[in-house]
Amino acid sequence: MNDVIIVGAGPAGLSAALILARARRNVLVCDSGKNRNARSKIMQGYLTRDGINPLKFLQLAREELQEYKVAIDYTEIIKVNKLENKFELIDSAGRALYAKKILLATGLVDKLPEIEGINEFYGNNVFHCNYCDGWEVKDKPLAVYGKGKAAMEFSLSLKTWSKDIVLCTNGGSELSKGNKEILSKLDIKIFSQKIERLKGANGFLTEILFKNGESITIDALFFLTSLKQRSTLAEQLGCRFSRDGFILTDKKQKTNINGVFAAGDAIKDMKFVIVAAGEGTKAGFAINTELQREELEGLLKKINQE
Repeated sequence: MNDVIIVGAGPAGLSAALILARARRNVLVCDSGKNRNARSKIMQGYLTRDGINPLKFLQLAREELQEYKVAIDYTEIIKVNKLENKFELIDSAGRALYAKKILLATGLVDKLPEIEGINEFYGNNVFHCNYCDGWEVKDKPLAVYGKGKAAMEFSLSLKTWSKDIVLCTNGGSELSKGNKEILSKLDIKIFSQKIERLKGANGFLTEILFKNGESITIDALFFLTSLKQRSTLAEQLGCRFSRDGFILTDKKQKTNINGVFAAGDAIKDMKFVIVAAGEGTKAGFAINTELQREELEGLLKKINQE
């Protein structure tokens, strides 16, 4: 039986595996191969690794874990059961795996807007995070896709990177009169026309075409994304969730279910790679501390019985 099974092999899961392996724990990492940033070409904001390809980053992490003989199983865990003193995890092939503790680092899924052509440009110059990709398109004509106050706030935030911002609402804007006045005063034009499709070349967006025949030329499009949990494992275990659908944890990444921890994008925090890695590190430390305490209690109990 494993000391720990980590479900998810992104920055959170691999960072936790490193800490636990260095604490001489028997760790199994289960990797479904489904990464939230699979469409990203570069990864920013991670000190010493700014601008690296995300897949290269994960490759380097796996290579470091080889030194500690961490097992990485390329399989998807689809079911989990909490037994009396262990967890049973079932993969897509029907195989059962067992562990004393589990870490859910399963991440999220971004829902793309239903606009014709968006898949062609997503990850090249169609983005959802201004902190991740704003620098690369600074001082260029940018568009925001969304509705309501959240779209207004996103448009205003992009002013940090460019003065040339437009808001495309693809129909009714759901903006109050006051919000529209704020955008107007800051020279952010609202295009409420329905979008026909996105147009570009060589995988890069260059124009937004509207159904009324109008079009605008831009260098990048940022959209407000809706998110959902990639995995149902936390739900199966009875973990508590926030109103937004994120797994709730304490400061040490522990959920309300004893022995279950969570880290990375699946919990509510800033969705940065470096933050996910930090949460994985905290989880690894907390899991090992809990195992140490339980082992000590077991040893003392045995001594007292003798």
